Amino acid sequence: MGILIALIPALTWGSVGLINTKMGGSAAQQTLGMTFGALIFGLSTMLFYVIPSGIQVSPRIWTVGLLSGLFWAIGTAGQFVAYKDMGVSSAFPISTAGQIITNALMAAAVLGDWKTAKMWLFGAIAVTLVTVGALLTASRSKLAKSTSSERPAAYSHGLIALALSTIGFMLYFVFPNLMFKIGFISQAVHDANNGVSYMTAIIGPQAIGQVIGAFLIVLFVFHESSKMFEKYTWKNILTGLNWGIGNLFMFISAANPSIGQATATTLSQMGVIVGTFGGIYLLHEKKTSDQMVKIIIGSLLVVVGGVLISNLSQI
Repeated sequence: MGILIALIPALTWGSVGLINTKMGGSAAQQTLGMTFGALIFGLSTMLFYVIPSGIQVSPRIWTVGLLSGLFWAIGTAGQFVAYKDMGVSSAFPISTAGQIITNALMAAAVLGDWKTAKMWLFGAIAVTLVTVGALLTASRSKLAKSTSSERPAAYSHGLIALALSTIGFMLYFVFPNLMFKIGFISQAVHDANNGVSYMTAIIGPQAIGQVIGAFLIVLFVFHESSKMFEKYTWKNILTGLNWGIGNLFMFISAANPSIGQATATTLSQMGVIVGTFGGIYLLHEKKTSDQMVKIIIGSLLVVVGGVLISNLSQI
């Protein structure tokens, strides 16, 4: 059952790129609209579960949640920029690979999820599979390479945005458990109700941090203050509600001792199948036959690598 719960984010997050593309709008409007949806979901979680359950939301939990939300806003803004520059089917697998690799290594090296030499060996193999798979999935066609010796400026810009996005998402994922690791969050608070109380308590503050981060990014990075409250922002609330479901179950899974941070974050990124093939078949992003072969092989490698990472504790 724990693995099934951990797979829910794969479905919801895998469809984020598809939904926000369908909803339309600029990267700034999509980011802001998504945070509004996340805020609705986060406050609902607090009002209908956290408070009625008597779960304490201390100043330290507020701090962790707010900062985690700010990191998320950076990750999301970068990802939406990359979707526009590179296309969902190209940007999503690279983003997925970056998140799997950085989160697995952070969870292993900093949080101590990988405890033996054998786990590190097979973890390295898994990370390699994910990396190669992502590169294959996002590769350009032979025709595009033959007609230009350089990547288009938009594609390069998208890669830079993805690098910043990966850093933001890594900190968003790891930060709650990292704060426990360094002693900012006590053992009693972290472990209450198998970690569910702590992880659900940060959802509301996290959503507020997401909105604050989104406003700052829209105002000072995208410079689109005049477009903040147009219809596309409101339409992307749906994207945020969809994302919020995955967020809740990802953090619950990360708190589950039988799952752990590395496994939960890795399984959450298996939505690469939804995002990549959804971009092709639902958004009609055109691919050549040689690209499709690479996409299929690359997607399989990402999944195999992800499954291997999620089963390291059994090795």
